[in-house]
Amino acid sequence: MSRLLYRWGRWSARRPWVAIAAWLAATVIVVVASASFGKALADTNAAPGTDSQAAADLLARTGADGITAYVVARPAAGAAVEEAALDRLGSELADLPHVLGVSERTSADGGTAVLTLAYPPVEDLSVDDLAALEATLDDVRDDGAWRVEGGGDLYFNFGGPESNVGELLGIVVALVVLVIAFGSLLAAGLPIAIALLGLLLGASALPLVAYLVDVPVWATAMAAMVGLGVGIDYALFLLTRYREHLDLGMTVPEAVGRAVATAGQAVLFAGGIVVLAILGLVVAGLPFVTAGGIGIAVVVLVMVLAALTLLPALLGLAGRRLAGRSRFAHRSASSVARWKRWGGHVTRHAPAYAAGGALLLVALALPVLGMRLGLPDQGSYPESSTERRAYDLVADAFGPGATGPLVVAVSPAAAADRVGNALREDAGIADVAEPQDFPDADVAVLVAEATTAPQDATTRTTVERLRSEVIPAVADGASVHVGGYTATIDDLGARVADRLPWFVLAVVLLSFVLLVVVFRSVLVPLKAALLNLLSVGAAYGVIVMVFQWGWGADLIGLESTIPVISFIPLFMFAILFGLSMDYEVFLLSRIREEYLRTGDADGAVVHGIGVTARTISSAAAIMVAVFAGFVLGADPILKMLGLGLATAVLLDATVVRLVLVPAAMKLLGRAAWWLPSWLDRALPVLDVEPSVGAAVPASSRDVGEAAGRPAFIP
Repeated sequence: MSRLLYRWGRWSARRPWVAIAAWLAATVIVVVASASFGKALADTNAAPGTDSQAAADLLARTGADGITAYVVARPAAGAAVEEAALDRLGSELADLPHVLGVSERTSADGGTAVLTLAYPPVEDLSVDDLAALEATLDDVRDDGAWRVEGGGDLYFNFGGPESNVGELLGIVVALVVLVIAFGSLLAAGLPIAIALLGLLLGASALPLVAYLVDVPVWATAMAAMVGLGVGIDYALFLLTRYREHLDLGMTVPEAVGRAVATAGQAVLFAGGIVVLAILGLVVAGLPFVTAGGIGIAVVVLVMVLAALTLLPALLGLAGRRLAGRSRFAHRSASSVARWKRWGGHVTRHAPAYAAGGALLLVALALPVLGMRLGLPDQGSYPESSTERRAYDLVADAFGPGATGPLVVAVSPAAAADRVGNALREDAGIADVAEPQDFPDADVAVLVAEATTAPQDATTRTTVERLRSEVIPAVADGASVHVGGYTATIDDLGARVADRLPWFVLAVVLLSFVLLVVVFRSVLVPLKAALLNLLSVGAAYGVIVMVFQWGWGADLIGLESTIPVISFIPLFMFAILFGLSMDYEVFLLSRIREEYLRTGDADGAVVHGIGVTARTISSAAAIMVAVFAGFVLGADPILKMLGLGLATAVLLDATVVRLVLVPAAMKLLGRAAWWLPSWLDRALPVLDVEPSVGAAVPASSRDVGEAAGRPAFIP
C-alpha cells in the first residue's frame, strides 16, 4: 500500500491540475445531481419492536399518520376567547396549502385556544409550508386582535435552529492554531481548504445516499461537525510530514510522495477505523441511528479521500513555499526537547501520574451512573423562539401533559371505550379525549394527557404502568399500543440502554484486534481500550453534569435542563473511539519504532512523546475548537454532541496521551510489547506508518543524502 501511495503522491505533485480538475468536476457533478434529483432526507425515529412503533403502525393503517402543527391563540386584550373570532382564525388557517383540517380547543378558563392543523406525511411537505404558516401568523399579529405562537411537528421538521457564528468561530480558531503551528498563512490555509471542499462534496452526496438508506435530516449537521474536525486533522498530519521532508532536502515531488506513503497510510488506517466504528452503530438496532451513522461515515470517507488525492496536488502547486523557515525549524526542535523533558518527568513518576490521571477520569465519569436518556422537546428551545413560547402557553393553560400527549391506538375499535375509561381512572392521566374511529381500518385513537410534563420521570412511570397494568387488565384480546412523542422517547431511551453495552463491546473488540495486528502486542491494545473507555466515560459524565444537572448551563446558552439525548451516547462512542485511534496510532507507532531500533522501552516512550506531542496537541486543539463552535448554537442535539466530543478529545490529547499513556508504558516496560510466538506467526504484517526507507525504493535519485535520515512521523 505504501508504494502505491508513494507513486500516487509523486504523480499528483507533478500533474496537480489533473487531480484538481477531477476533484472540481466530481464536486460539480455531485452538487448539481443532489440539487436536481436528490432525495429528501428522512425524519423518523422508528424503533422496530417497541410498543410506540406498534402504535405508529396501527395509525398508518388509518391514513392519519401525517404530521401536525398547532397555533396557540390568546385575545390581545386579555379577554375570553370569542367562538366566532376563533372560527374565523381557524378558517384562515384551514385555507393554507396542504392543511387537511383544523380542530379547536379552548382552555377551562376560556382565555387560551389551541388550533391543531393536520398535514400529510412529512415527505409530502416542504419548508414552504412552514413559511406559509408563519406568514399567516405574522398577519394575525399585525392585526392586533390575537397573540399567536406556533409549534408542533411542522416546526420541528422544517424550522431548524437559528444559525449562529459558533461554527465559523471554531474554524477561525482552527486557522489561528494552524498559523501558530506552521508559522505560515499559506500552510495554515491548506487544511482548512481541504476540509471545506471535502465537506461540500460529502454533504452534497447525502441526498443521493438517501436513495440507499433513509438518511435522517440531522445527519448533515452532525456529519459537518465530525467531517470538519477529521478533515483538518488529516490534512495537518500530511502537511506536517511534507514540510519535514522538504527540510531534509528532498524535491517537491519526492517530499509529497513520501508524505503520502507514510502519513497518508496512517490517515487511511485512522479514517478507516473511524468509518468502521461509526458503521458499528448497526448493533444499536435503531434503523435511523444506523442510517445517520452511514451519512456521517460517508463524509469522513470523503475527507480521507480529499487528504490523499486533493491535498498532494495542492502541495505540488505550492512547492517549496511551504518549506519551514529556519526560525520555525528551531522552534520545532525546541518543542521536541521540551516534550521529551515532560515525557521523562512523567516516566520518572509513573505510579503517581497513573493514579492521578485515572482518578481524575473516574471522578468525571461517576455522574454517568445517574444518566437519564430521552429526547428534547420544544420546551428546551430558547425563550425567544415561537415554539418555546407556544409550549409554555399550552402548559400554562392546559397542564404540562398537554405539551406531549400520549396517543393510544386500539384495534378493534370497539374496545376503545373500555380502554378510555381505564385510562381516565389512572392517577397519572389528567384527561382523555373521546375516541376517534377509523371504521375502514377498524382502529380507534385515544389522545391522553399525563399530569406531568413529557420530560418528567413520573411520566415515564405512568407510561410503563399503563402498558404493564392498566391496559392489559381491560384489553381482553384487543391490540392496544401506547405511542406519541412522549412514549417514543421513552422507548428509544430503553432501547439504547439495552443495546449500548453490546455496541461498546463490539467496537472495543474491533479496535483491540486491529491494534494487536498493528503493534503486535497484547497489553498495548488492552491498555488503549481501557484508557479510551475512561476518556469517553468522563465525557459522558460532563454531559450529565451540564445538561441534566445544569452545571454551567448558562455558559453555553442552555435555558433549561434536559435528559441526555438517547442516541448521543451511541454516536459519541463510535466517533470518539475512532478518533482516539488516530492519536493512539500516531503516538504508539513512534514509540514502537524507537523501541525496535534501540531496545530501550523507557527511552522509546520519551522519544515518542517528544516527536508527536506538538502535532497531537495542535490537532486536538483544532478538533476542540471545531466541536466547541457547535456548542454555541441553538440546537440542543448539536450542543450536547459538540460538548461531549470537545471534552473527550481534550481529555484524550492531554490526560490520556500526555500522562496516562507514558505512565502506563513505563510501568509495563518491555512487557508492553509481549506477543505469544504462535500469535506472532499467525498475524499479518501491517505497518501503518512505515519509515521512509521502507516506504519507497531506497535508490530513488531524488532523495540524495537525505535517504538515510529518520522520518518525522506526526
